Amino acid sequence: MAAAMGVGRFVYTPILPLMHEQAGVSASLGADLATANFLGYLAGALIGIAAPALVRSATALRGSLVLLVATLALMPLASDGTAWFALRLVAGAASALVFVAAVGVLLSRLRAHAHHLAGWAFGGVGAGIALSGLLVLAVQAASTWQAAWWTCAALAALLTALAWPLAGPSDGATSATGVPARRPRTHRWFLALLASYTFEGIGYIIAGTFLVAAIQQDVGGRLGSGAWVVVGLAALPSCALWTRLARRWSRPALLLASLTIQAAGIALPALLGGALPALVSAVLFGATFMGVSTIALSIGSHLQVPRSVALLTAGYGIGQILGPLLAAPLLQHGYRQALLLGSAMVVVAAAASAAVCVRFPHHLGPAPTTA
Repeated sequence: MAAAMGVGRFVYTPILPLMHEQAGVSASLGADLATANFLGYLAGALIGIAAPALVRSATALRGSLVLLVATLALMPLASDGTAWFALRLVAGAASALVFVAAVGVLLSRLRAHAHHLAGWAFGGVGAGIALSGLLVLAVQAASTWQAAWWTCAALAALLTALAWPLAGPSDGATSATGVPARRPRTHRWFLALLASYTFEGIGYIIAGTFLVAAIQQDVGGRLGSGAWVVVGLAALPSCALWTRLARRWSRPALLLASLTIQAAGIALPALLGGALPALVSAVLFGATFMGVSTIALSIGSHLQVPRSVALLTAGYGIGQILGPLLAAPLLQHGYRQALLLGSAMVVVAAAASAAVCVRFPHHLGPAPTTA
């Protein structure tokens, strides 16, 4: 999680200002490179839907991690937008494959153990964000954008080495007799969940793309880059906290609560200027964006819809592509209107999650397993 998502996907956010300043990357090219990563992420999720055996393969998981590290290391060696676009596209696909495979392991292997273990594993995304953000801050003061990419590639390689023993998840599609098991009718709740998670993808990516720039524009100094580290530090324990809360409260209710908190956090710097609202916004966003994923993917697994993780990740990926496109016309007058749009999209996601709460089937019995 830390290698594929925290570093592989999100390190671009703190490095982009360096590329603007030192490599002459324009705002439009920067947006195109972000879009390339979103397109790759969607492609990886669709591969997970079309070839479920691939995301259950330990070889494919390791290969995707190696490919991801390679794309990070090659970014400084390229010198034009086309090569950067291709590298970020491949990085997005590889990170999605790792994410779907890792979530499958978490939901299938850790279910019988302490619930907070899965939460801490999801928190690896926050750890990767915080570590890579700190590295970029350190490099920013004394070195170049190329050194930032290579340093973070080395971090991703170290994390990959630690994750190397991880095996693929088991296949829960059949019963012990090898005959496909009958599944409960839960599509009504799953469709509402899919809609909620897709709108969350729109709102989350608007905030993830423009929150640092908005804080930097409003407050100045190093608070913008530092806010991204705060996001990662807040995300690290958040998933374990939300998972613990799920022992006492229903997961659909927690999904509604986390989305409501996130919407308020995204809107805060757009409504109130200054350093304190900016830091509070970073904490609230970090404390919820991975928590929402943890809860939503857990609900999808509980509903026993085949390939639920890949389907939800694909919806999330579509939302991430739509978000910057919807926000682009609002950027002529700064970032506040874009953040308000992102907050509104998360409110819509919260409304859809409220539909999941209605007569939610909390007790479905154990999911089908393989012999």
